[in-house]
Amino acid sequence: METQNNKLAKDKINTPHLTVLPDEKVSFWQSALLGLQHVMAMDVYVVPFLIAMLIGLQSGQSTALIQSTFIAAGIATIVQTYFCMKLPIAQGPSYVPLGAIVGIYAASGGGELGWSSVLGASLIGAILVIILGFTGVFNKIVKAFIPPIVGGTIIFVVGLSLMPVGLSNNIYNGAGATINQNIYLALISAVVLMICVMLGSFFRQKGRVFRITSVIIALIAGCVAAKFMGVLDLSAVSQAKWFSMPQIPFADFSFTFNISAIITMVIIYIVLMAETTGTWFAVSNVIDKPLTDKQINRGVIGEGIGCFIASLLGSTPVTGYSTNAGVISITGIASRRVFVAAGAWFVLFGFSGKLAALISAIPSAVIGGVFVIVCGIIAISGLQVMKNERIGEKEMYVIAVPMILTLALTLLPDDFLYSLPTTVQYLFSSPVATAALVAIVLNKLLPSIK
Repeated sequence: METQNNKLAKDKINTPHLTVLPDEKVSFWQSALLGLQHVMAMDVYVVPFLIAMLIGLQSGQSTALIQSTFIAAGIATIVQTYFCMKLPIAQGPSYVPLGAIVGIYAASGGGELGWSSVLGASLIGAILVIILGFTGVFNKIVKAFIPPIVGGTIIFVVGLSLMPVGLSNNIYNGAGATINQNIYLALISAVVLMICVMLGSFFRQKGRVFRITSVIIALIAGCVAAKFMGVLDLSAVSQAKWFSMPQIPFADFSFTFNISAIITMVIIYIVLMAETTGTWFAVSNVIDKPLTDKQINRGVIGEGIGCFIASLLGSTPVTGYSTNAGVISITGIASRRVFVAAGAWFVLFGFSGKLAALISAIPSAVIGGVFVIVCGIIAISGLQVMKNERIGEKEMYVIAVPMILTLALTLLPDDFLYSLPTTVQYLFSSPVATAALVAIVLNKLLPSIK
């Protein structure tokens, strides 16, 4: 019988771009450092910040929501990586439900009642997702509707959709600095990242440390540059408390079950699952391990459990973050232990206002410089999935139309989006989910031309 060490050795030969495989052991301190790197590459605090701004939460309520979001992301990451899907996947708050959350909150009268309706609908939706996983229905949908040409297209549009966001929101319009400063900061972090990766490639074992810590080195270099430019503001860090309790169910918030809100959130969860499938394919491609039926079913269950936990903590639905697939590709580190450590960091940040404030203090342009490189790598991963497929006339449209639609929806003016029917707003607010659905439909409807 093949030993575990022999199996790992064979897997490493098959995946030469990885220096540490998913099931390979990494020391505690290495896991902690590399897990922190993944946390710093994720903009987990942005979603709760946007929600707080959109629905007008007070300062204390905003802080509580951010803390709960960090804890939910941490627990969901550990559940998905260690217990359910057992792949290196980091969970974080999804952008997809933003429009629905604001709509449900307003339609329910706002205030505590509005938020309790949001949480109640999220709770029921999460339970339905768990049922989809246990029954295997979602896996059958994936097998029937997502062949390699569609899966590769979904991965490609994941990277493509994030690029304009990183460039516009993080760099060109990044808060706290001029556009010139932001561009310089983004260039510095991006160049340092590429230099570290190249050093790791040229010097192999001796340069390995540069490659595996490339993201954290790039972010530190960007922050040092920001300090010299006078745009690194750490005042919120010094004012924040080291330890503070998160929200407690039924003490700080409650649940209200509204039929229309539940139906709305169920639609959102369907869109959310279409989006997170792209992340699974991206991670699967990077670690060169095809997704099994069991993993997909367990992944759906893990996604549902993560969203259920988030609702219980007073936070919003979570999803797999595709940026981490790019980080794995850059660093070569795919160990699940690193992602469990990332989950632990999230929980720690959730209980520490000071640590959460430290992550939030990293200038958006510094993150943007790393972020756009990662997005490009994700897009290329999608092309690699499709490289062995025959690209005929039908396949060209299956790839091209979702690609165009992704850019069109990403650049769609907000004024026009908000003039559309509410259900259409929910769908169009996620370019990836919409493009994924269009790719699936085109692949089924267009005739194959030999």
